[in-house]
Order: sequence, then C-alpha cells, then structure tokens
Amino acid sequence: MTKQASNYFLLMLGSLFISSNIFLSCNNSTPDSRGNQVFRYNEHKNIGSLDPAFAKDNADISAINQLFNGLVQMDSMMTVTPSIASSWQISEDAKVYTFQLRKDVYFHTHQLFGAAQTRTVTANDFVFSFDRLKNPQLAAPGAWVLQNVERYKAINSHSFQITLKTPFPAFLGLLTMKYCSVVPKEIVNHYGTDFRSNPIGTGPFKFKRWEENIKLIFRKNKRYFETNKAGQKLPHLEAVSISFLADKQSEFLQFIQGNIDYITGLDASYKDDILQADGTLKSRYASSIKMLRAPYLNTEYLGFYLDSEEPEYQNKQIRQALNYGFDRKKMMTYLRNGIGIPALGGFIPQGLPGHNEQLGYNYQPEKAKELIEAYKTESGNLKPTITLTTTSNYLSFSEFIQRELQSIGLTITIEVIPPSSLKSVKSNGKVDLFRASWVADYPDAQNYLSLFYSANFAPNGPNYTHFKDEQFDVLYEQALLETNQATRVDLYKKMDALVIEKAPVVVLFYDEVIRFTAVNIKGLGINPTNLLELKNIQKN
Repeated sequence: MTKQASNYFLLMLGSLFISSNIFLSCNNSTPDSRGNQVFRYNEHKNIGSLDPAFAKDNADISAINQLFNGLVQMDSMMTVTPSIASSWQISEDAKVYTFQLRKDVYFHTHQLFGAAQTRTVTANDFVFSFDRLKNPQLAAPGAWVLQNVERYKAINSHSFQITLKTPFPAFLGLLTMKYCSVVPKEIVNHYGTDFRSNPIGTGPFKFKRWEENIKLIFRKNKRYFETNKAGQKLPHLEAVSISFLADKQSEFLQFIQGNIDYITGLDASYKDDILQADGTLKSRYASSIKMLRAPYLNTEYLGFYLDSEEPEYQNKQIRQALNYGFDRKKMMTYLRNGIGIPALGGFIPQGLPGHNEQLGYNYQPEKAKELIEAYKTESGNLKPTITLTTTSNYLSFSEFIQRELQSIGLTITIEVIPPSSLKSVKSNGKVDLFRASWVADYPDAQNYLSLFYSANFAPNGPNYTHFKDEQFDVLYEQALLETNQATRVDLYKKMDALVIEKAPVVVLFYDEVIRFTAVNIKGLGINPTNLLELKNIQKN
C-alpha cells in the first residue's frame, strides 16, 4: 500500500468511527459524545456468524459471548459457575444432571414475541436449542458436544434434565461452550439461516447493527439478569462497537491513537514498539497503557491435510523432518519477545493434566536432514517442495521455518491469504499445510485430542488434518468412559504420544494471553482461554 493510499485508508477508518458514534448517539439511552460508555475493539479475523450453533473460532465466540447465555459459564479461574441455571444436581452414577433455571431471564426484545416484545426463558427453550444443535440439516460444527448425551427433557418450565450415555467428568465444562446457548424457537424459525445476522439471545448486550466487514454494534440489555459482587446490575457499558481491520499494524495504530480500547495478542508489526526484549511494557507507554499477561490454553501449530493428493504431505518422514528442523526456542525469543512457551512437549499444552514435556520434537537439524535424504532415496523426488498457507500475522514464523528447513533440503513455499479465507479452506480440506491454533473450549485435555478423533473430520468437526488411527480412536473412546482421573490422564498421554509420533501436526508453541488496554478501562480481566468478557467493564 502506498503512503497516500495508507493515509486515505486511515482517514476512511476515522470516518467510520465517527459515524459509528453518531449512530449510537442518535438512539435512546445515548452514550456520551466522547464514547465513554462505548467499548471499541477490532476483530481482524472477521466474524462469520452470530449464531451460537456456529461459534467455532475466537472471533465469533467473542462476539456471541456478549449476546447469549447457556446453563452454566466459566469464570476466570476456569471454574464452572451458574448462568441461566441457578443450581444443579448430579446423580450418584454421574450420568444425570438436573438444572434449576432462573425465572428472571428474558430474551432480547423482538416484535415476534407479541405485545410484550419479550418473554422469559424456560426449560423447553433448552430442549429446542439442543434439538437444533443436533439437527443434521443444520450441520452445526458444535453438534459433537452432545455426542455423549442419551436424552434431555424439560421436567417443568424451570427444570431441565440431561442424561449421559456414560459418565464424563468434563461435561459441565462442555456445557459452558457457546454452542450450548439458549435460542428462542419463534425467532430462529422465522429467520432460518439468516439468524446468523439477526441474533436474539439473553446476554448482557443485544444486537443492533452489522455492516459485514465494516462495523458491528451491540447495545446494552437493560433486562440482563446478572449483577456484580456489589449488587449492581450488569452491564455497565451502553454499547460495544466492533471494527474489522484485517491488518494488525493498522489495528495497533488505532489503539495507540485512542480509537479502540483494547487489543490482544502480539504481532511482529508492533511487538518491538510496545515491548522490551524481555517481554515487559516499554516505559513510554506506562502512563497510557495497561498490559495483562497470563497462561493461555492455546496450542499454536501447523497442520498437514492427510487426505492430500500430493505424496509429500502424506509422508511421515517429511512431516517429522519439519518437526525436527527448526529451533523453537530461538523462534520465540526473536519473533515473540519471549511471550509464549516453545512447544517441546506434545499437543496438550502446559497447564493441563496430560501434558508431557519430554514428548515433543527438539531441534535436531542433522536428524531432519537424514529424514529428508531417506525420503528422496525412497521416492525418487530429489527436490521435495511443500506449500505452507498462512496469514500475514504469522508470516514471520513461516519465513523463519522456511529458512531453517531450506538448509536441510526441504523447500517450503509460503502462501499468504486472509484469515477468513484460511478458516474456510482449512475446514473444507482445500489446503495441504496450514497454520492453525486450538484454544481450549473447556479445561480438559480431551478437548485438544478431539482434533485427532476420526469421527470429528472437518467440516463437521475439529479434525482439520483428517488424522485417522484405530489405536487412537480406541483410546479416545475409552477415555470418554473413564471416571478415574489418573487413569484418564494416562490415556491422554498415550494418545498424545501417538499423535506426535505420526506427526500430522507441527506444534510451534503454547501461547500466553496478552492484552493491552487503555488506562481508563476497568474490569476487563484475563482468563486462560482469552474469552472476551465485557459485562463487567467500566470505562472512565
């Protein structure tokens, strides 16, 4: 982009922020003209849907979390707490869960509800929501979360019961996923697939306007049922404004200029401007920016599509050579200013039972070269080449790996596409080697291992690599039935070892949550899944 084009782009962006504030101020319960009651953030990955049944990545989940609630929710310590369910009981055999629902939870207003424009949530709404999630015609990517559910029913208007096929200790955590949010039958049936852009939920904010790829606006839900510890009604903010700048450097500039209130993650385009080499905030930002940092249940990796028609991607020697062929510690030091943990263990990240630090690939360039030479001899292909598809935000990582592998005889070409495009081609098997990440939906290693269970092949599940191994599947299904924690963790370690040995993925690093906010933002907090929670925020 030329300097003139860049200035024009930023000028147009500024006008969008101004028009957004004008739009908000022209409605009832207006935030003040300085935007002190509007929380503004950018979503560089775009948002594909506001329908919770399709809440499969962080961009969608962050927005949907403001609009919808489920039976339970996860707090910042990864503890399951009440939401629409005020309490629950679990049977002695750990298979029957009975939830008592609050009676003061209302859906957001809509004319389809009739004269009252709203109504309370009942147990039958959860029956409908779960039926919809399981419906094969909807083809929701979250249908798998109910695969161990035998049945569910409304006992009465405010009692909902779920019976599992087999005990599953992590089930309550599973129910905190946005897939399990409650939705109203009359609204969903009216809009059909257009519910994605006409969401009606129960959350702290309600949908107002969405100009796709440009601006998304939420307004305060004045009927919201939760309060803070002091008994004050939530949320505190009047509105949320989301922009969609795809470029992380432009996002950072908007943050520094005060046009957005928060950014998360660390990008090569600004990491050295904001952080010291040791990962601490630079002194010039001390009075204007707050930094939050915490462990993150996120594994960053490269994935091979094992159903590829190209032999290089199907070959284990190539995949293992790529794992051995670059220095993860050096990569994290120079490309991330020490933010994040080099992945020298398995796919299960640090912090979860089942992680094994001795499991992964360390830096062995000679071993990598031997594997490449063996592949050349066996295949007759003297110039093996693979293509890595990534986004601009991870180009520096891709180029680092490209340089390291070139010296051992493996040529890597790099294709850079927008995040939304990568999400699509990854889900539909249209790319042979891709950069990806997996953030825990709930704090159990089974969540990570679900990416390699053969019944979860994408696009209907999270197995993007199409990894299939009979022994792995047997262990996975055995772990679902196992109630003894120690035995289940042992099964997790065996599964992770199988994945690492077969190398459908190249585990890069275990991430850390890093958030930067303006100093006038209070109550944002931080959590190991980087879930964006806006209901407690106050903006002074």
